[in-house]
Amino acid sequence: MKCGLVAADGAVVHRETRPTPRDAGGRAVLHALLETVVELEQKASAEGHRVRAVGVVVPGIIDAETGTVGAENLAWVGTPVLAELRAAVGPDQQVILAHDVRAGGYAEFRQGALRGTTNSLFLPLGTGIAAAMVVDGSLVSGDGYAGELGHTRFVHGDDAELCACGQRGCLETVASAAALARRYGVRSGKSVDGAREVLELLAAGDPDAKAVWDEALAVLVDALVLYTTLVAPTRIAIGGGLVGAGETLLAPLREGVHARLTFQREPEIVAAVLGEEAGCLGAALMAWDLVSGEQ
Repeated sequence: MKCGLVAADGAVVHRETRPTPRDAGGRAVLHALLETVVELEQKASAEGHRVRAVGVVVPGIIDAETGTVGAENLAWVGTPVLAELRAAVGPDQQVILAHDVRAGGYAEFRQGALRGTTNSLFLPLGTGIAAAMVVDGSLVSGDGYAGELGHTRFVHGDDAELCACGQRGCLETVASAAALARRYGVRSGKSVDGAREVLELLAAGDPDAKAVWDEALAVLVDALVLYTTLVAPTRIAIGGGLVGAGETLLAPLREGVHARLTFQREPEIVAAVLGEEAGCLGAALMAWDLVSGEQ
């Protein structure tokens, strides 16, 4: 759980990381979140700062109308996160609740790799895959449901694996960091310690690592071509753990997209620049937007 205090100009006054008690259940995770928010407010006050707004970002599906969240990895099902946050900080404090990837994309849009664009995409490739979409200069939320590119089907037939969402053949089942490690294990019969080890094996010339990597690249190219055709981004920023592969990832994505496009506008494909700080910074920027809207 990354958290901090951020000034109006985007300067980070304080940052810290706290454990997320996933194994203790959804209620424990929510309690830890609320406790963190309250303690950070207290810290700010003790140091002479006034907290103008609170920004919180979480994974999962956020219903913008009700403020409830469904997040399988946090054991949240229709959990009233926004209402609980408001109760914790009091009725006079402004609060915004948003999706973590969307917040990361907003930070990249405001201060990072997507700065200066009006139509762009932030696509972090981590344990799962989601996207933040900038269209005509605005971040698209879809009432909290937009951006789930990882749950778009790109694999059909017998090779389509069951996804955690209930569909088969989702992008996430082939191209996420978790999928790389799992698929390598199935193909090779060897267990690996995550996608990073698969990338190390790829660099060493392991044929099974190359096979699962090439399969991931193929569906990622499919996804980027589809998105480019529909939305025409000028720039796509790839983030998440897999972007650590550098040009081993980015170069074939650029080449694959270039080869497939005909009439479409070709986007730049670059690495995101804010790393693990993006979500927390995006939460703060969104919170400051609330304040600016009242001034």
